[in-house]
Amino acid sequence: MQRAAPFGRALARACLLGVALFVAGCAAVDDKQATAPSMSQPLDALPPAQRKEHERLVASYGGAYNDPKLQKQIEVVVARLVAASERPDLHYRVTILNSPAVNAFALPNGSLYVTRGLLALASDNAELASVLAHEMAHVIANHAATREDQMKQAVLVSRVISDVVNDSDLGALALARSRVSLASFSRGQELEADAIGVGISARAGYDPYGAERFLTTMGRQAGMRSLSVNQNASTDSPDFLASHPATPERISIVMANAREYAAPDKPGERDRKQYLEAIDGLVYGDDPKEGFVRGSRFFHPKLGFTFTAPPGFTLENTSQAVLGASASGREALRLDAVRVAGDQSLGQYLSSGWIEGVEISTVESLVLNGFPAATAVARGDQWSFRMFAIRFGSDVYRLIFAARQLTPELDRAFRAAAETFRRVSIEEAENVKPLRLRIVTAGLTDTPERLAAKMDVQDKALERFLILNGLNRGDKLGYGEPYKIIAE
Repeated sequence: MQRAAPFGRALARACLLGVALFVAGCAAVDDKQATAPSMSQPLDALPPAQRKEHERLVASYGGAYNDPKLQKQIEVVVARLVAASERPDLHYRVTILNSPAVNAFALPNGSLYVTRGLLALASDNAELASVLAHEMAHVIANHAATREDQMKQAVLVSRVISDVVNDSDLGALALARSRVSLASFSRGQELEADAIGVGISARAGYDPYGAERFLTTMGRQAGMRSLSVNQNASTDSPDFLASHPATPERISIVMANAREYAAPDKPGERDRKQYLEAIDGLVYGDDPKEGFVRGSRFFHPKLGFTFTAPPGFTLENTSQAVLGASASGREALRLDAVRVAGDQSLGQYLSSGWIEGVEISTVESLVLNGFPAATAVARGDQWSFRMFAIRFGSDVYRLIFAARQLTPELDRAFRAAAETFRRVSIEEAENVKPLRLRIVTAGLTDTPERLAAKMDVQDKALERFLILNGLNRGDKLGYGEPYKIIAE
């Protein structure tokens, strides 16, 4: 979560802001005159418009992730794919995005992006190659250019729902998620990119069945996350499945494509150990520099505060806010930061008009763990809100709870959660470490259950271990083989 700008009434009525970041499907941009740059060409050598677009796109995914060893590994894979492709004259600039989202895309100008979330999910070079080859195929097939008219209006929808009380039908559902919309490639274009990509991977010597394995793993990952905060919406950064649905039909078609190049018992290179060595130590999940979620607790060592959500809430950190929702979806929360003039009291701020439906009689000043604060209730047709404004340093944090029915019991739970907002000590902040992928070697007596028990995760440890390693329940581990776990 980063500091958010104040939300005006006009923005509240607009509710969703368009961002001029033109991406489609696998995030392809309409730029059919662009030429692919050399990997060695410095970024500042790009035309100003392309450089600006690159910078905006990278910023929207949490910045670039700096790992020279992993960068080189990806570039080696890309070079092999390019040499085996229908357009060996094209070159691609690779950027690793510092995002836990599972996504990859290539722009027509030759910029290729892959998130660390996707790299964590892949289990070998063949799976990585299948994704990269698919994205390169969209460039080779000129899909973005053929959809120019459609793409002129395609934009990423703003991550910020500026105000939901003005639209009570949207209500807390908007608080509980950030809508991100990508104009997708057509089904035919996706299948064409699949076919081209499988062929490129196979000719480059990689196992063409990597595409089937990775699509299956992504489907399992999406299923596991289906009960998270955004079970009915996109996350802050759109993931690969938002525009690459891993349907059984598609997986079967990918399998058929692979059989044209190799028999299942003679698939080609996977380079599993080499790949796992390259991702050993990769940051997993939220980057602590932007705050992170541990169970129902949000912790931001850089800004120096923490709070704990009400029991039963699932939290998700986005670039603009911390979002949360109960399992039923009937309760939600949002935490963000704004600047409020020092001469304006927090009670005045809550009733100043940035949010409608405030019951003035409920405005109350208080102190939370030593910090000046105010609270109030706002009501819409479908949702009721318990709001807190907490002055912390130069910022004011807005903690907004929403409920279909704000009962006294729920209101007490919301108040109790607000009272957990506190400053973190220097020692706490210094001791915070990100979760990382660690590669461990299976011992003679190791089982999936035993290795999963070593993971620093709050829930579903075994399921996460199996998905990360492309295993199914009942599978046995190979003695001396490397496996991924999640640990500090």
